[in-house]
This record gives sequence, C-alpha cells and structure tokens, in this order.
Amino acid sequence: QVQLVESGGGLVQAGGSLRLSCAASGSIGSLNVMGWYRQAPRKQRELVAVRTRAGSTDYADSVKGRFTISRDNAKNTVYLQMNSLKPEDTAVYFCNVVIYKDTKVDYWGQGTQVTVSS
Repeated sequence: QVQLVESGGGLVQAGGSLRLSCAASGSIGSLNVMGWYRQAPRKQRELVAVRTRAGSTDYADSVKGRFTISRDNAKNTVYLQMNSLKPEDTAVYFCNVVIYKDTKVDYWGQGTQVTVSS
C-alpha cells in the first residue's frame, strides 16, 4: 500500500512563492509518474504538473514558466515550486502517483490548501 503525505501549502500574497512537497511511502516501483493536480471551488480537478521517473514533464498551460516540478527518486518525493503566484492559483492541491505494474494504479494525497490573496 502506498501513502502520500503532502506539505507546504498556505496563504501567500499575489506574486509570492510556495513550495509543495509530497513523500510517498511504500513501494512505488520503477515505472511511475508523480505529479500535482488542483481543484478550485466549483471547478473540476485539473492537472498542474507531472514528472516521470526518467524526468519527462508536462505542465498545464496556465502554470508554464511559473511552476517547476522536480523529484528526488531516492526519497520517492515530488516537489512543486510555485513562483509568481496569482489569485487564480487558489485551490486544493493534490499529490498523485501513478504506478504501472501489472495494471495501472492511482494513489492520491489528502490535499493541501493554497490560497493566494490579491
């Protein structure tokens, strides 16, 4: 069983920065993707950024150039550095790990609130 523990959310003024962390406990194997999604009030959950173990990344257009996803594979930890934050970045941010073994399995963190004030 894989558990994800997130940290780093909070309240910040527009233009500020935050860094989210997500540590995965348990075996996630060598074929996996770690990433971040977010869900704002009354909106659907959306992809923010994902990164494969090999280093390939994908970002939402709205965060390109402002957010950076990184990983420490030895620690099974993924980070999201968020710079130049905007009020529209306000959401609950969820860590996600997708493991490809015999089947594809998704794991989700409990979510961490990010609030950007104008």
